[in-house]
Amino acid sequence: MSGPSNPPEPTDDREPIDTTDATSAEPEAPPAPLLTLRDGLPDITETEAALADVVTRVAAGTGPIALDAERASGYRYSPRAYLIQLRREGSGTALIDPIAFADLSSLNEAIGDAEWILHAASQDLPCLREVGLTPVRLFDTELAARLLGYPRVGLATLVEVILGRSMRKEHSAVDWSRRPLPQPWLEYAALDVEVLVELRDVIAAALVESGKDDWAEQEFQHLINHVPPPRQDPWRRTSGIHKAKGRRALAAVRELWTARDTIAAQRDTTPGRLIPDSALIVAANTMPSTTSELLDTQGFHGRGARRYSDQWLAALARAKALRDNELPPLTIRSDGPPAPRVWAERDPVAAARLSTARALVNAFAEEHDVPVENLLTPDYLRRVLWKPPVTTGDMEAAVEEELARLGARAWQIAITAPMITQAILEPKAAAVD
Repeated sequence: MSGPSNPPEPTDDREPIDTTDATSAEPEAPPAPLLTLRDGLPDITETEAALADVVTRVAAGTGPIALDAERASGYRYSPRAYLIQLRREGSGTALIDPIAFADLSSLNEAIGDAEWILHAASQDLPCLREVGLTPVRLFDTELAARLLGYPRVGLATLVEVILGRSMRKEHSAVDWSRRPLPQPWLEYAALDVEVLVELRDVIAAALVESGKDDWAEQEFQHLINHVPPPRQDPWRRTSGIHKAKGRRALAAVRELWTARDTIAAQRDTTPGRLIPDSALIVAANTMPSTTSELLDTQGFHGRGARRYSDQWLAALARAKALRDNELPPLTIRSDGPPAPRVWAERDPVAAARLSTARALVNAFAEEHDVPVENLLTPDYLRRVLWKPPVTTGDMEAAVEEELARLGARAWQIAITAPMITQAILEPKAAAVD
């Protein structure tokens, strides 16, 4: 698990520091280590009989259910879950090997409409859906902490700041596809769900106290319903692609990336473990045509380079053979507005609108201690201000309708639509970043 926002820590319930005699102040106690499991380490659930027992226990439990999933990012091509951890009051902790089962829909039925507690739910929901697990209700401790204004929202950080306990971090990037999984890894994984219910309760109370509980509820429901659209031209995300020299070099990056991706999918390995992105860029610019030239190219070393040298050369040959009109464009045409830095030149009035709206939104975000990007997706703000709705009626209603069409949640619209409307009707010129 991971995640991007601690509060600027809540200050309304903390006593001011007395600095009159700093030398006599007691040193702050270090967080208590969270090293042991309350119920001990359970066996891995990897048989149908064991799964049936977990299903029975979960169905008999009460309250929300804490879940987590471990993937093998950096080792495997597939984003699938290689371990699923869950804990519920009255059910205890279970560690499930999802690779051992066709699906876990029986567990989903046992959970029913109980609230799921996840940390960084957007990372785990896709791989949980893949095995038949889909929440009806959700609480994301990471997202909730962002809304509360915590600048760092990793699970270990929140547990330390909010609950005063330290968590293990040493196994966060291991290869969870390994079998058998070592006991220290399993203990680390089980501890992740050990604290989620307690953490959720404290954060939920803070949301209510700050008046942000409805915001959070709408965001959680959005996570449940949201399915990210497929990426257009994913090969353009190759690191360093801006260094490709011209359209033919771009074509070579595309062909090399596609060949690498196909091999990685077949071998179920991370593409970068075959050939790094940097090597694709160098080869695309130099266009080696023989095995010896290829293996002399920077980054083309190791088994991935040698074993698949014929396929790398074939990819480069395909790029060389393309006619000019078949080469990819240097950039993809976007239906969105231009970069804000050119607004003042292209449309000074739009630049003034953006400057005005940003000032209003940023001031609200600062006053209410919420990241501005959570208050409203920056792209939505830019789109509405570059080409405001055309209406002869109520501009604010038209802005609300456009924000809803783009995907903004009701709470975001209620807060930002009046500000955006003011910026459209009364733009004030200022520098735009």
